[in-house]
Amino acid sequence: MSETLLGPLSNRKGFHLARTDVASVLISCYICIWILTGFVATSDQFLHWFVIPVLFCGILIGSDAVNWLRGRLDIFDPIGILGLFGLHFFFLAPLLHVYWDEWMRYVTPPPEWRDWLGGMAFLNALGLLVYRISRNMFMGTESKRSRQTGWRLDRQRFSILVSGALLVAALLQIQVYAGFGGILGYMQTVTDLENTNAMQGMGWIFMISESFPILALMAFAVYAARKESCKSWPVIVLVLLVYFILKMLFGGLRGSRMNTIWGLFWAIGIVHFWIRPISKKLVFVGCVFLVLFMYLYGFFKSAGLDAVRAFESAEARTELTLQTGRSLQVAVLGDLGRSDVQAFLLYRLTTPESDYEYAWGSTYLGAMALLIPRSLWPERPPGKIKEGTEALYGMGSYIPGIWNSQQVYGLAGEAMLNFGPIAVPFAFLVFGLVVSRIRHFIATLNFPDSRLMLLPFLVILCLMILVLDSDNVLFVSMKDGAVPFLVLALSSTRLAVTRSNIMGPDS
Repeated sequence: MSETLLGPLSNRKGFHLARTDVASVLISCYICIWILTGFVATSDQFLHWFVIPVLFCGILIGSDAVNWLRGRLDIFDPIGILGLFGLHFFFLAPLLHVYWDEWMRYVTPPPEWRDWLGGMAFLNALGLLVYRISRNMFMGTESKRSRQTGWRLDRQRFSILVSGALLVAALLQIQVYAGFGGILGYMQTVTDLENTNAMQGMGWIFMISESFPILALMAFAVYAARKESCKSWPVIVLVLLVYFILKMLFGGLRGSRMNTIWGLFWAIGIVHFWIRPISKKLVFVGCVFLVLFMYLYGFFKSAGLDAVRAFESAEARTELTLQTGRSLQVAVLGDLGRSDVQAFLLYRLTTPESDYEYAWGSTYLGAMALLIPRSLWPERPPGKIKEGTEALYGMGSYIPGIWNSQQVYGLAGEAMLNFGPIAVPFAFLVFGLVVSRIRHFIATLNFPDSRLMLLPFLVILCLMILVLDSDNVLFVSMKDGAVPFLVLALSSTRLAVTRSNIMGPDS
């Protein structure tokens, strides 16, 4: 028995390559103006010029979110996902910083935060304009080539490879726990600030061991694709719950919230592309769950095992918030935004007293150096850690092993560290090209090409490039993406897919 490919994703309703229409821009304008009006009504702090470029950013990126909400974009279209997230990142986050009076800690603040929020919003607005232009350069129509390359999954080969990979991953994770005296010892180690180097050099082990959950889900997806009984929502919800538990056991207990969140996003994407479509309602429910998870799990990252008190009562959570500095505001603005960090960086780089010397690309070279094991190159360049510390606190403030900043600066922030504020639009130019290429690749795949299971990770990559720094993006890409990609690549047969002869996976 064989399955038939349904044709490229660009043929599906909601995944055509249409450009933004006027109606979506007008709706975005209407929504953003009403939201801003609500903020202005609450405080005279918003009677300041900074709201103008912030509003412009909201309208620009919000039109993509509106297209997503109107069903003009697929649930996992990277442009729609970036539009939804960008509405918070570029528009809501700066306003919420002012509303909550919540700012980055351990720095001498600028005389007026709003001035620098506005300056950064102006740069972001230019960047978003360039992003839209550059991504549209390659959005055109679907490729007219009559032949394409498809990946047909060899189920027998996949079963052997994924079983072996799961066994190796499980054994390595057991070895990791044993090396730290069990799960409790492992959790105590990762939350002990004095043991920051306890897991140094274990990256390759984590790359294999922490691939267990996603490989297990891929195996389920391949099996469920032919079993109607496995496509019901009760079964899928149960599988996602088990997957979440596995994510916690395989990497989540290291205190990496983003690692768990990216993994959940990937899992839901596999369900969407390989088993059955996901509804917008489920996406919104998932967003609420993820914010609550980030808030509560932030206590574990800061307070260790004592974080279980967060589930006892509201008073206990308040006490933990005062003790750790973790709050819902910090989760929403610190983990899901970079507004204050980038605004402060702009302030530090442009003030006359600044002695910072631009990195001129060294943070990107430092990121590439992560590909070389420290055992082979003990004195790898520090990259963005050194440059970021000296940008925030002054030249010479970076002292390896004693004092350094662990801030994450995002796409625009890292560009400023290297080349100054003028580099922000150019960073968005490259970003737009990357997004357009990824979207074009997604839109031209045929069902059920085995690479469909990697597509959610490519969407995640777009988000990571915007929010994280180059070293974070490279590390996560290798740690989380290498093993699943290798298993699928070795399990698949390349074939030429033509319009007249589209074949499915082997039975």
